[in-house]
Amino acid sequence: MTGPEDLFRAALAARAKAYAPFSNFAVGVALRTASGAIFSGANIENQSFPEGWCAETTAIGHMIMAATALEDRVITEVVVAGELSTPLTPCGGCRQRLAEFGRPDTVVHSANAEGIRASWTLAELLPASFAMDA
Repeated sequence: MTGPEDLFRAALAARAKAYAPFSNFAVGVALRTASGAIFSGANIENQSFPEGWCAETTAIGHMIMAATALEDRVITEVVVAGELSTPLTPCGGCRQRLAEFGRPDTVVHSANAEGIRASWTLAELLPASFAMDA
């Protein structure tokens, strides 16, 4: 399996395209699917702050729109890139979004411009995700 370096570069490139004029907090995300495809996204704010959407939401939207097979919709690895010196994790809503398309062993890396700072599995970040199956 490829290491997270390619995801790290894609997340930084996405962060550079963020539209965050109200919070001034740019975030970029890159995710890898089971097929090996990489999708990225950035946070996008609007004047009705805090309405807008997170970088994870953008990346997942790109993934869904491009998917041609089930394996194109299974997230295996994610890099979240922000500007903090401390690790940046997906917000609660985005953890659930990632859980919808990921697996408990999906790796989520936190990065800033200097590199990856920390890593967790999705199960560690969201141990009791919502699921409709009984």
